[in-house]
Amino acid sequence: MPESESGIGDKEPRSLRQRPSRAVKVGTCTIGSSAPIAVQSMCATKTANIEATLAQIHLLECAGAHIIRIAVDNQRDVEALQQIRKETAANLVIDLQENFQLARAVAPLVQKLRYNPGHLHHSRHGMSIVDKVKFLVDIAGANSCALRIGVNFGSLDPARKAQGKSREHSAVESALEHCELVERCGFSSYVVSLKSSNPLAVVEINRRFAALRPEVPLHLGVTEAGLPPEGIEKTRSALVPLLAEGIGDTLRVSLTLPDAEKDREVRAAYEIIEDAHTGRVSSAAPSRAPALNVISCPSCSRVENQAFVSLAQHVKEALSDLADKPLTVAVMGCRVNGPGETDEADIGLWCAPGFVNLKRGHELIGRFSYAEVIARMREEAEDVLRKKQAAPEQ
Repeated sequence: MPESESGIGDKEPRSLRQRPSRAVKVGTCTIGSSAPIAVQSMCATKTANIEATLAQIHLLECAGAHIIRIAVDNQRDVEALQQIRKETAANLVIDLQENFQLARAVAPLVQKLRYNPGHLHHSRHGMSIVDKVKFLVDIAGANSCALRIGVNFGSLDPARKAQGKSREHSAVESALEHCELVERCGFSSYVVSLKSSNPLAVVEINRRFAALRPEVPLHLGVTEAGLPPEGIEKTRSALVPLLAEGIGDTLRVSLTLPDAEKDREVRAAYEIIEDAHTGRVSSAAPSRAPALNVISCPSCSRVENQAFVSLAQHVKEALSDLADKPLTVAVMGCRVNGPGETDEADIGLWCAPGFVNLKRGHELIGRFSYAEVIARMREEAEDVLRKKQAAPEQ
């Protein structure tokens, strides 16, 4: 790859000390075993906008992405994907989310399918989870596709959440359960991701899983890491220690960025891998100190309003004087992880096409325009901090 295009030159990530994970083929890329760590990213463009999506695929490829994820939510997206596949040889992974039944239509066109155990509950309620997983495995196997079992704190299996266990425990349990379901079908070409917006949690859950299932390749990432540079630092603080321990076979840096800057995710990923190679670990340890934490999801094709990226930036600016305060604010672009992540934050902004849902924890404060929500968010943030300051120490 020309250095003028990628800034990386011809250098591939060297293999770090690896767990004895098995190799999983994703088109021309191998994840796991002794293969170099694979770098991934996701198109932020609307999939149905074929020209823009192809341009973004090219942008990410030039930056060094080995695998590129695209969202497919409906038949229009499927038809667009058919044309996209004719125009690119990139290794593509399809993010099915709530629409697992689209797997049959898209599997012949891609190298990998990603499903979220928590979202299998959202459709075909009369079909068991076991049968849904078998449906996906059968299609993946028939089309030589790999699978990713993607577990996120923002969208955990509702049955597990109802048990009252910690999100860390529930996430690892969910991943282990789905490994067993997939393997029961005689399928082994899969990887697992365990993600949270909390770097400390990312380290904990991946260490737990790696100790229990060392042979399963792991996809690392801090989901909803937010805006750069803070989002890059959050991701670095979680991934460098894991990579240095030999945990992690592929990764993505998930940043809130304008469409034209999505290649920054890939460049940041290479920098993080290099940090792990050179031993820059201790300075990147996740912090437990109370401080402002702005969580925002990566810009992707599911964002309800393109104003989301600027909204996240305005939230960050409006709270800049509270940088040392124990406040968590989540800015979410769509409904995929919006409810789960905003429920866990002090203040949550969950975007719809024409308005923003403003929340305090689980409570909906109201729906505000994109122009007026910042001022009201600031008022609620100040009130949260006053109440925290007045509360007796535990």
